[in-house]
Amino acid sequence: MFEDRFVPGWTVLVLKRHATELFELTRAERGQLIEEASSVAQALAECFHAVKVNYELPGNELPHIHWHLIPRLAGDPAPVEPVWRVPHEPRRLAPQERRERIEALQARLGL
Repeated sequence: MFEDRFVPGWTVLVLKRHATELFELTRAERGQLIEEASSVAQALAECFHAVKVNYELPGNELPHIHWHLIPRLAGDPAPVEPVWRVPHEPRRLAPQERRERIEALQARLGL
C-alpha cells in the first residue's frame, strides 16, 4: 500500500515469480493472478468505499508483472485522470495509520 495519502488505498500486487508479460504465464497462473487482483480490489473497494477501482498493469518502467489497484473515491480531484498524472504534494501516512489500513485490508481478505 502506497504511503501517499493523496490516493487512499493505492495498492500494488506483485507477481511472485519474474515475468514481464501476461502471455508468459501459464493459464493457471493467469487465472490465479486475476482472481487475486479481483479479491484485493473488492477488499479495497469495501475498505475505502470506492466508487470505482482502477486496474493498471503498465510494466514499461518496471518490467515485471505488477497490478496497481487504485480505489477511486467520491470527491476524487481528477476522476478521469490516471492518479500519477495528478500534480500534488505527497502526504505520507503516519506509520500507525498505514499499518491500520493494511490490517483492515488483510482482515477483509481473511489473512
